Amino acid sequence: MSSSSATSDTTPPPQGRLIDPRGHRFGAGVSVVLLTLAYLLNLPVVVGAVAVALAVSAIFGTRYSALGRPWPYVRRALNIAPPKELEGEYPPRFAQALGSVVLAVAIVLFLVGEATLAWLPVGLVVGLQTLLAVTGFCLGCRLYFLRWWRPWRTGKSSLAS
Repeated sequence: MSSSSATSDTTPPPQGRLIDPRGHRFGAGVSVVLLTLAYLLNLPVVVGAVAVALAVSAIFGTRYSALGRPWPYVRRALNIAPPKELEGEYPPRFAQALGSVVLAVAIVLFLVGEATLAWLPVGLVVGLQTLLAVTGFCLGCRLYFLRWWRPWRTGKSSLAS
């Protein structure tokens, strides 16, 4: 048995660069507003735009988040103090990837003519983004730390020794 598999259970997942968690919350609030307007005005194209914004941020990093990018300017304009603590960007990026996948499901449903059904995954994203914006709790970020999506990080091999 190799020692690397025994120690990988305690290795924390990578965190990437450190970010202001309030920017992530701000971006969630912006997406809630946009997706709510999309529903009220029946504009599925806005759902697509938010899905692309989440996907770009998830793939390339939160510094490219169109939804959260205004936060530093808002913080400076309102003279809000810097954050007390920073967080790693990988958990929010993982959450954004999940959100973009759920919105992609909605887009497919719109494209096949199931508009009523398509608003359900949009509502799920709105609910979770509202939870993040209001309380700071990010379900997708918590899922990142469960490691269920990266089984090789648990140190358990599917090969028998």
